[in-house]
Amino acid sequence: MNFLVPQELIDELGIYFLLYDRAGYGESDPDPERTVKSEAFDIQELADQLELGSKFYVIGVSMGSYTTWSCLKYIPDRLAGVAFVVPVVNYWWPSLPHSLIREDYRRKLVRWSIWFANYAPGLLYWWVTQKWLPSTSVLERNPLFFNDRDIDILKTISGFPMLTQDKIRERSVFDTLRHDFMLAFGKWEFDPMDISNPYPKNESSVHIWQGYEDKVVPFQLQRFVSGKLPWIRYHEVPDGGHLIVHYNGVCEAILRALLLGEEAILYRPRKAKVLP
Repeated sequence: MNFLVPQELIDELGIYFLLYDRAGYGESDPDPERTVKSEAFDIQELADQLELGSKFYVIGVSMGSYTTWSCLKYIPDRLAGVAFVVPVVNYWWPSLPHSLIREDYRRKLVRWSIWFANYAPGLLYWWVTQKWLPSTSVLERNPLFFNDRDIDILKTISGFPMLTQDKIRERSVFDTLRHDFMLAFGKWEFDPMDISNPYPKNESSVHIWQGYEDKVVPFQLQRFVSGKLPWIRYHEVPDGGHLIVHYNGVCEAILRALLLGEEAILYRPRKAKVLP
């Protein structure tokens, strides 16, 4: 994971980034008992062990966003500010209207995946490790998941090393991905739409950054979330897919909005296209 910000801006703002391996990833041990709630307290303990101070900023990207929602729910007093980047949306959230998600094919895919992950993990493991399934290099070129700009980005980065067939055949890797998926898309202990504004006096801010052409998490869901929580500042990359964190200039805009309160006109939401 990289966060593409010019060194000059990092020096100007006097900040540094801390990227850590969540349970089961990298050099962090698996934790089969972890929950959405425990994710927030993992961050809090890490911050305290490293003596980061009473407050710190949190940026959650894609699947890392459920940990960020947990921080807003359980440790809001520790957060200096928050940014979500293409955050996943859990179709189990009670506040999501059925009319918004009824025809979303992703919802059906997630529902079946969760069922197999819960009740037939052995069958799921057999399925995803079959040699005749498409390789990740094929999936990364699939327009079902990525828009044109994403596909161009995937030609220049290393892709998703944990999702290669060789890696997924490692049972520990499969179990980590399965457990992460179940936490992100299973039933949570809370509904994010019930979270109160952690900054009622505008002492800081919470942001959502989304790609208008994201095929993994549709922009309509993010617009609904930010509409239900009007204290969240919503930004949209007009030609952006799910990989906007790799686009030139986007990470800098995220930091400037989060730390300096600057708003880039380029990323103001535009009206949705109406198809005949």
